[in-house]
Amino acid sequence: MKELDVVTFGETMVLLTSEPMTPLEYSSHFYKQIGGAESNVAIGLQRLGHSVGWFSKLGNDPFGRYIHKFVRGEGVDTSRCIYTDEAPTGIFFKEKRSSTDIKVYYYRKQSAASLLSPDDLDEEYIGRAKFLHLTGITPALSLSCREAVFKAIEIAKKYKVKIVFDPNIRLKLWTLEEARPVLLVIAAEADVVLPGLDEGEWLSGRNTPEEIARFFGNEKLVIIKLGEQGAYYRFKCESGYVKGFAVPQLVDPVGAGDGFAAGVISGLLRNESIPDVVKRGNAVGAIVVGINGDVEGLPNEGELEEFLQGAVHHRDVKR
Repeated sequence: MKELDVVTFGETMVLLTSEPMTPLEYSSHFYKQIGGAESNVAIGLQRLGHSVGWFSKLGNDPFGRYIHKFVRGEGVDTSRCIYTDEAPTGIFFKEKRSSTDIKVYYYRKQSAASLLSPDDLDEEYIGRAKFLHLTGITPALSLSCREAVFKAIEIAKKYKVKIVFDPNIRLKLWTLEEARPVLLVIAAEADVVLPGLDEGEWLSGRNTPEEIARFFGNEKLVIIKLGEQGAYYRFKCESGYVKGFAVPQLVDPVGAGDGFAAGVISGLLRNESIPDVVKRGNAVGAIVVGINGDVEGLPNEGELEEFLQGAVHHRDVKR
C-alpha cells in the first residue's frame, strides 16, 4: 500500500453557484463546482506536490460520481471512497451579491456523507499517513460521523500519525453549545490547531490571539488565522505574528481557510521553520480569494513560489 503524506475525510458536496450579483430567487442559471473543506485541503496539497488521500461516503448518483471523478482527477487518492444507495449526495447553493456579501444554502441533511461510520475507516490506510487532517464539520453531520472522527483520532494516536485540526465551526449544522465540548476534545488530541480568531474566541472564551493560543496549550502548534492581517502562531517557547499578503482584488473568500491549511501542512511536510510555515499558509489563502470557487484558485508549487517571490503573475500576459 502506498504511503501518503496526508489523509483526510469528510463531506464534499456539489456546489451550484448562481449568476453573479443576482439574488438566488431570481437566478435562472447556475454553474456546477464542488465544495468541501477536506477535499479542498486534499486538492491544495496535491497541487503542491504532496501525496494525499481523501475519502467520504457518496450517494450512488450523478453528483456523487461527479465529485469522485473530480477529486480523483486532481491526483488525490480516492480508493477508500464508498458509494451508498441509502441517501443522496449533498448539494449547496452559493448566492454572491458582491465579493463581501456571499450567502450559502445547504441541502445536506441526511446526506450520504452523514452515514459515514467508524466501520467505514481503513485503519492501515490512516496509519500509513504522516498527517491526519480533520475539521469540525464532519462531527457536526451526525453521531456516526462524530464517532468516525474519534475512531480516526484513536488510529492516528496508535500509529503516531500527527493530527491537524481546523475547527471550521458551521453554526448552520449545530449550535455553539453543542459544538464547543466536542471540538475542544478534538483540539486537545491534535498536534496542530488552526482556528480563526472568532472560532478561537468562541472555543476559549479569550479575546486575544496570545490568550487563545495559550488556552490550547504549549505542546502543540497553534496558529490563529487573522484574515488579511496574517496569523499568530505559538509553539512551546516560540511565538509571533506573520503578516498577510495584500490581495489586489477580493473575488471569493470561501475556501481561504482551507487554502491556508493546505499551505501550513505543506510547509510542515517540507520541514520549514514555523514562521515560513505560516507564511506559506498566508500566501495560499491570499491566492485563493482572488479566484472564484473553492478549489479553482488553489496554486501549484510553481505558482506559489512565484507569488512568494513577489511576482504579480495575475497581471502578466503569458505568451
